[in-house]
Order: sequence, then structure tokens, then C-alpha cells
Amino acid sequence: MYTPQFNAPKVLSVSQLNFYIKSLIENDPRLNVVFVTGEISNLTDHYRSGHIYLSIKDEKSVMRAVMFAGNARNLRFKPQDGMKIICRGRVAVYEPSGQYQLYIEDMQPDGVGALTLAYEQLKQSLEQKGLFDRAHKKPIPRYPRTIGVITSPTGAAVQDIRNILSRRYPCADIVMCPVLVQGDNAPTQLVNAVNRLNEHNACDVIIIGRGGGSIEDLWAFNSEELAYAIYNCKIPVISAVGHETDFTICDFVSDLRAPTPSAAAELAVPDKDELMNHYRSQQQYLSSILDLKLKKADNSISELNRRISLSSPSQKVAEYERNLDNIKTNLIHLMNDKLTSKQYIIKTTASKLETLNPISVLSRGYSIAEKNGKAITSKSELKKDEAFTVRFCDGAITAIATGE
Repeated sequence: MYTPQFNAPKVLSVSQLNFYIKSLIENDPRLNVVFVTGEISNLTDHYRSGHIYLSIKDEKSVMRAVMFAGNARNLRFKPQDGMKIICRGRVAVYEPSGQYQLYIEDMQPDGVGALTLAYEQLKQSLEQKGLFDRAHKKPIPRYPRTIGVITSPTGAAVQDIRNILSRRYPCADIVMCPVLVQGDNAPTQLVNAVNRLNEHNACDVIIIGRGGGSIEDLWAFNSEELAYAIYNCKIPVISAVGHETDFTICDFVSDLRAPTPSAAAELAVPDKDELMNHYRSQQQYLSSILDLKLKKADNSISELNRRISLSSPSQKVAEYERNLDNIKTNLIHLMNDKLTSKQYIIKTTASKLETLNPISVLSRGYSIAEKNGKAITSKSELKKDEAFTVRFCDGAITAIATGE
């Protein structure tokens, strides 16, 4: 390495001076690994190259810094202006501009863990984009025929889910999607599993989750790609990550959050025993309702029959016939009364006539003298030797007048 000599005054070029200063700084072991704390300002994130340019400042000073893409890719959080950080890196001079700066190799938020900060940043970003809105939540089907389960095939969670599903709702089918639930490859496998179930419409509801753990263990469920896969999934998703106190991005974007994998299985399907009791009570209720309706219908039919019978022609005819029978009976009684009365009058009159009947008088020994069909009331009506008729009760004879 070339080191200019300063034994005697000499005119140096800008490049020579920058090179000398660069050599001094880079050969100082105390500046090869430094830890610097300060506040970020003038942040520039070049998304195409992946490099991050920024300044770090405190109350009195400021210095330039850069973090190249190879190191920036390992960040778990997104640096922002005003954020207080602790950096590890080296101090070097950018020779073309003669400016020294900190070349950052690692960066951590000061006062809070990087994963916690990354979680809060992603949560805030997705919430602002509407991924957590309740308007986008799909209802969980009440009677699913098929349940998709995305979890580790070897953990306790999968056994709990299987046992509860088979006990509560054995008629449902289970589609297993075994995946890694932690590690670098876990987010990709989780995203692919959600997308496969969605593309093939393989189930009616999806359970995605794992058992409890640290924030590092659960980090695969804080993937932004997984959040969008769940958000775009047409099948309702139940998130069941960790224990009740654990929260991940997956919980917020899913259609329903369950506190544990076991609780997710209970929320995904109904309980067959409760269903049977419910339907028994419904059957009894319906039977009582039907009995009541049948009784009301029977009463209505009876009332209609009564009304119809009252207004029907046959009923009218029968009523007229009864009236005619009554009139006939009354007429017969009236006629009989009349006949009886007339018979009495006739008998009385006949009796009177009988007493006045000439025949009847004749039968008592009297006779009637007649001439030319007329009764002779005086002897002066007869002449001597004149014939006349003498009528008795049993017949008549011809007689000749002989005396005066």
C-alpha cells in the first residue's frame, strides 16, 4: 500500500490527500468494527439496487452511512426517519468525494427487538391497506363437508385438530396440507398450501396454525406474502397460531381467529350431540305445531261444512220438505177437525130431518094420501069414486074414494 511521506512540505493533489486519509482510517483497527447509536435521518431506500443510504445523528453531530443490499436483505424491520437505532459496521472514506461514512453491516432498533418492530410495522402497513377490515371477512360455513388443515404433520396441534374434528363432526372429510411451521422455508410452504387449496376449491374452510412458541418460532405466520394469500383466498380461513396470548399477522387477516388449534377445530364444525338434541327439540316443536294446526284445520272444516250445509240446495230442499210435511200435517189435522165438525152437524141435521121425515112418521102407523104426486090435505080434494094413492112406510096402494 502506498503511503505518502510528509517529511517536508509538499503540494498534494486532492486524490492523494483523500487516499491518505482513507488509508489512515481503514488501517485503524478501532474503526474496522464500531457500534454507533443515533437517530435515522435523510433515509433513501433504493428498491431497485436494494442499497439503503441514510444519516445518523444525535444532539450535536451527524454522519453519513450506507447499508448495501447484501446486508439490507437480512433486516427484519423497515428503517424509517426518526427511528433510533444501534448499528454495527466500519468507518471508511468514499474516495471520489472525500467523505467518510459508516458502512453498516447490521442494524437493530434501539430499545425494542427487531422482530417486534418488524411485526408492528407490517401490521400497521397491512391495516392501512384494508387487509384487516371486517367487511372482507367471510363467514365460516355452519355445516362444512371438507376441512383443509395446514400445519406441521408431526406437531401436537395436528393431533388435537384431528381428534376434535372426528369427535364433534365425524361426517366431515379432512384434507391435510403438511408444511413447515418455522424456519426460512416455512413462509413459502404456508403460502403455497393456501394457494393450492384455494385454486382447487378443495375444502369449505381452512384451518392454518401451529402450537405455541417464541416470536421467532411463530415468525413464519408474520409473512406479508402469507397475509395476501389468505386475504385473496376465496375459502374462509381460521387462524390458530400459538396460544391465546400470541398474535400474528395471520390472525388479523384471517376470517376468524381461534386462540388455539383445538379451539379452531371446535369453531370450524358443529357438535353432533348438540345438533341431535337441537333437532329432537325441533321435531317435538314441529309435531306440536302440526297437531295444533291440524286441530284448527279440522275445526275450520267442520265450521265450513256447517255453513255449507246451511246454505246448500239439498239442505234447503230438505228444509222445504220438512215445512211441507208440517203444512200437510197441519192441513190433515185441520181437515179432520173440519170433517168432524161437519159430520157432527150432518148427524145433528139428519137426526132432526129424521124426526121430520114422512117415512119415519109413516112407520109409526101413519099414511099419506096423494093425488098426482101431491099430498091430499083435505077430503074436498077427492071426488067419489076417484082413485088416489095411499103411501105407507113400506110402499103405496091405490084406493077409491067411496064416501063424502
